[in-house]
Amino acid sequence: MKSFLDIAKSRYSCRSYDKKEIPQNLLTNVLECARIAPSATNAQPQQFVVVTKQPLIGQIASCYAASWLESAPAIIVACGNYSESWRRADGKNHCDIDMAIAIDHITLAAADNGLGTCWVCKFDVMKCAAILSLPKNIAPIALIPIGFPSEKKNYSERHLLRKPIEEIVSWEGYNF
Repeated sequence: MKSFLDIAKSRYSCRSYDKKEIPQNLLTNVLECARIAPSATNAQPQQFVVVTKQPLIGQIASCYAASWLESAPAIIVACGNYSESWRRADGKNHCDIDMAIAIDHITLAAADNGLGTCWVCKFDVMKCAAILSLPKNIAPIALIPIGFPSEKKNYSERHLLRKPIEEIVSWEGYNF
């Protein structure tokens, strides 16, 4: 049995996918992991549009500048419902935070099931929303291509480059 640390270490930004179809039970399992993700006040503002067929994959991929996105057999469009998310007393909307938690659940669940993913945040949000006919209160937050990684290695060595723990953790107050 893999530890959580092993799963977290195995996850990387996959940018090359095998065309093999993802079995429905694997995709459903990954989405179930997103469904149970915690959210502020349990508002659950996350919504996911799963795209598995052409020409819609191509249309969604056209919202991003790099062509590799279209190689994924599925793209999960992670959307946030800003009218349902919790707002802090100072007005900060926590939808993006809730979405980040749910998306992280997706990427780690995918890695645990032998699937590759990548967070894509630099895309034409307005075009994507129009393609999917999203209502005004629903915004696409990220595109998550998902699938079996291609045989050619597309793992980046920079994934291994991490700051030492002493540079990111301070005990009993801020003392960096």
